[in-house]
Amino acid sequence: MGWLCCFRGSSSRFAGSSADAGKGRSSNSRAKISYGFSLVKGKTNHPMEDYHVAKFIHMRGQELGLFAIFDGHLGNNVPAYLQKHLFSNILKEEEFWTNPDVAISEAYQKTDRAILSHSPDLGRGGSTSVTAILINGTKLCIANIGDSRAVLAKGQQVLQMTVDHDPNTERGSIENRGGFVSNMPGDVPRVNGQLAVSRAFGDKSLKSHLRSDPDICCLNITSETELLILASDGIWKVMSNEEAVAIAKRFKDPQSAARQLTTEALTRDSKDDISCVVVQFRS
Repeated sequence: MGWLCCFRGSSSRFAGSSADAGKGRSSNSRAKISYGFSLVKGKTNHPMEDYHVAKFIHMRGQELGLFAIFDGHLGNNVPAYLQKHLFSNILKEEEFWTNPDVAISEAYQKTDRAILSHSPDLGRGGSTSVTAILINGTKLCIANIGDSRAVLAKGQQVLQMTVDHDPNTERGSIENRGGFVSNMPGDVPRVNGQLAVSRAFGDKSLKSHLRSDPDICCLNITSETELLILASDGIWKVMSNEEAVAIAKRFKDPQSAARQLTTEALTRDSKDDISCVVVQFRS
């Protein structure tokens, strides 16, 4: 059946400009894995709050592909902190090399505690996160908190590898922590009428009602694995998983695929910051 396990619950460039794009590839000539990214500032009046990671590194004689989207809110200090520190915190966990799911979960929560302890410097904001670690081109570990999403194309299948942490879905957890879910203001469910996700890094004022433990899914890369899309909700608010994969599959170059996804989201009048990373797998 292959290596697949999901756990429910328990150097990149800065994306500070109005538009940012780039690409790279694995140094493993047999794997032929490449990536591209594209980030575009939304129509809101605040500075760009999406950040990313997309790079390959070598560690302990192994090649690791590190990919992430961080979608901030109420300021961009927290996603910028995550861009610098989250992967290094994961890889500091000795257990990563034997039980990556345990290491990722522990590092996510340690990172959240560090963010909260630095709240005077980082501010009151927070961030969602979706991360993917590709190990030697053969194993993939994906984790998320919030509504940034990872979608995998495998043969004829389009697989959502993450869980959207919606306040309505996790209402029980929020209420058990003393919070509430309200659709006022507007028509979007929010924690205490403020935050539209039930899990996030940071958000000190709401932290007693929020979770920061990620959902994690690990799987084998097979000959059927075609591409992986990581994106913020600026894309997922205006297109389905299947539509995003169909667009990305049109392009041989992952940077072109990522750019087309952000362009299409703008065409569909997405008003949020829009960011994505596309990873292509070629046997």
